[in-house]
Amino acid sequence: MSLDEAQIAEWRGWIGRSERSVETLHRECMRRYAAASGGELDIEAAQPSLGHWAYFLPTVSDAGIGPDGHPKRGGFLPPITLPRRMFAAGSFDFQQPLLLDAEAELIATIRDVKHRAGKSGELVLIELDRVLSQQGAVRIVERQTIVYREAGAPTPAVPDAGLAAGPDDEQWLPGPVDLFRFSAVTFNSHRIHYDLPYATGEEGYPGLVVHGPLTATRLHRYATRRLGRAPARFEFRAVAPLVCGQPVLLRPGEIKDEIVAVRCDGTTAMIASTE
Repeated sequence: MSLDEAQIAEWRGWIGRSERSVETLHRECMRRYAAASGGELDIEAAQPSLGHWAYFLPTVSDAGIGPDGHPKRGGFLPPITLPRRMFAAGSFDFQQPLLLDAEAELIATIRDVKHRAGKSGELVLIELDRVLSQQGAVRIVERQTIVYREAGAPTPAVPDAGLAAGPDDEQWLPGPVDLFRFSAVTFNSHRIHYDLPYATGEEGYPGLVVHGPLTATRLHRYATRRLGRAPARFEFRAVAPLVCGQPVLLRPGEIKDEIVAVRCDGTTAMIASTE
């Protein structure tokens, strides 16, 4: 697929668009998020890692769902025609704790739309800023990077190299129930997370794919335990897919304040940093 300059210019016309949403942050929604992401259920004592993702979920009718299970293209985000899409990166500035059972406002703004072309094919990256406020005070500032890409070649099988966990590592084995529960609690119907024939036959993965946000949540919790407190800032970048049913190691990275999720074949799947 080759994108022409007129298409790209049209999509860049979405830059600067904003969307405002208001929602009550019910505590039981956050408790379900904690359960689905492997956290503690006593959210009154400590809110779960990235628990704000339990709220402001995109809700569309059956008629608004595309063939991949995502909402159809267009609307607030530009109608990118590249077939594959993923939540590739995020950064967070946690300014104040969320108030449960209280109203909140989310302002989402399209910051940038970028086109890239290289050996891996065409890419379009959307940078989305999200500011969550309550009672007139900013609570969380988030930037998401959403990537659209060509279908590309199938992803090869991931062999288990039998990696040994080090003294600072945490082992994690995401299974199909974990993926189902996380899809349910985040209202994410992308078929790569639950529809095995679609994930392997249509999108070319070797199995069901672990949600990037679920991996980010596990890394944030791992960082919290290492720091002895919740990070004030957190960033993550997905670099390779994780496959359901295969072990993952959460471990310190190669530089200060970096943590990583490593696949069973030794490939780093996600890189995160904290403050």
